[in-house]
Amino acid sequence: MNMVTAGDIYDFFNVCAPFETAMSFDNAGFLVGDRQVPVSAVLLALDITPGVVEEAARLGAELIISHHPVIFQPLRHIKPQDVPYLLVQRGIAAICAHTNLDLAPGGVNTCLAEALTLEDIRGIKPYAKDGLWEGLVGNLSQSYSPAKFAEFVKQALFCGGLKYVDGGKPIQTVALCGGAGADLLEDAVQAGADAFVTADTKHHQLLLAKQLGITLVDAGHFNTEDVVILPLKNTLQEQFPTVHFQKSEALCDPAQYL
Repeated sequence: MNMVTAGDIYDFFNVCAPFETAMSFDNAGFLVGDRQVPVSAVLLALDITPGVVEEAARLGAELIISHHPVIFQPLRHIKPQDVPYLLVQRGIAAICAHTNLDLAPGGVNTCLAEALTLEDIRGIKPYAKDGLWEGLVGNLSQSYSPAKFAEFVKQALFCGGLKYVDGGKPIQTVALCGGAGADLLEDAVQAGADAFVTADTKHHQLLLAKQLGITLVDAGHFNTEDVVILPLKNTLQEQFPTVHFQKSEALCDPAQYL
């Protein structure tokens, strides 16, 4: 049996969530290492931090797959404590699937919709590429008050805390965008949503939600995107049964709540 390589995993990823569909500002792809390196163990994490690199090294992983790019802006210098340096030092490759994984069917937004138990899921804003959507909308099996819905989201996404705007009406139709998606607020209203779940909201967006009469739930960047990591691990494990895939235990939401 041929050994699985990092390139084999990248190529499978490129079918499920093509890297060419990543948004123009993004830097998704095979960012560190060599396609030809044989892979026996892979660590998956939302971000690659020094702690995640050390965790991968302890696991004996030759590859880390992350959502957020380990190299985003051009590198002007690199220090021994910087993550790209640590990856090269440890001989660990990095594949980063960012906005291509946000947009892909089965990607971040799909997993977020499933975590919120939405049904009849459809798109709310088409992206430039055919068949892809920047946000999704679906229906709950029961109606919630805004406060009860915010509590439901907190529990469903294992949030340490969250903030929300009370839209003043019962909630059954919910729009969402994992990560910093609050720019889709008006699209969510146009799609008939009673509530919108996203992260990284700004003050003027909270005011706009109140004005538009839609409940806006900011569940945090980590919690609205980390939902994709375990399903992704399971998909890859099924596709490459000879490789050990593991979700990071070292990485957690960096935010703390009082």
